[in-house]
Amino acid sequence: VQLQASGGGLVEAGGSLRLSCGASGITFSWYDMGWFRQAPGKARIFVAGVDNNGRITSYADSVKGRFTISRDNAKNTVSLQMNSLNPEDTAVYYCAAKWRGGLGSRPNDYNYWGQGTQVTVSS
Repeated sequence: VQLQASGGGLVEAGGSLRLSCGASGITFSWYDMGWFRQAPGKARIFVAGVDNNGRITSYADSVKGRFTISRDNAKNTVSLQMNSLNPEDTAVYYCAAKWRGGLGSRPNDYNYWGQGTQVTVSS
């Protein structure tokens, strides 16, 4: 199983980035997908999730209205569109997959993890 995240980078406050995560080795449409982030010295926290069909989404309060998660089951990809970024969004972002059956917000809910992509927002 491989989850490959990409799209991170350095952006000024107020800017946008789009993260993508490609999956292989799993039947992608059987898995709910999530994005987490981890800032230096802090725990990994939930950012957004989408169910296996792409019909149900969930967001952390801190990103609601700014971030949008989506998936393309034909391409085995999940994306995170991040707008109105601020320095507090600076972190390594990870995509993760969990067996379908209810969106999870805890890292332990997820079975597979990508390697992470760095997002840095300058003030």
